[in-house]
Amino acid sequence: MPLKRIISRLDIKGPNLVKGINLEGLRVLGNPDFFSKHYYEDGADEVIYHDCVASLYEKKYLLEFINKTSSNVFIPLSVGGGIKTLKDIELILKNGADKVFINSAAIKKPRFLDVAVKNFGSSTISISIEANKKNNGEYYCFYDYGRETSVKKVKNWTEEVQSRGVGEIILTSIARDGTGEG
Repeated sequence: MPLKRIISRLDIKGPNLVKGINLEGLRVLGNPDFFSKHYYEDGADEVIYHDCVASLYEKKYLLEFINKTSSNVFIPLSVGGGIKTLKDIELILKNGADKVFINSAAIKKPRFLDVAVKNFGSSTISISIEANKKNNGEYYCFYDYGRETSVKKVKNWTEEVQSRGVGEIILTSIARDGTGEG
């Protein structure tokens, strides 16, 4: 396994690739299919599709993108956003994704991770953590694309999700998102 992996995360809102700063002020960049193929050709090791409004609006736009991308891009494809049921996971995987990642549903119902891992395996189920520092200096988990805060501290949540068997953790620093500061 290589020491470094280049993973391109594409935030999607409706039919568009978008990017904001601190998960806010989203601006349209273009077509996600174009960018995923471009990153693949440039040597990315994986592509992440994140539907950044699926949990908020309870809509799922990604199936068409997943199907098309998996036919043209031959690296792992991870998909997240609005995943609440085993049926959601099954549908995403049947359309060509290799892995899924869950945030909002896991924070609201952590046992969902247990069921998902049992049904699909650790290598298929990842967790997304949107982290931000609060006034007390501690990092907490947020959900709904950084709009809602939880009582879960990042350190405790990472330990819990690992004990529940998730395969990977996708950590996003809300304070640094879109700033070019890593």
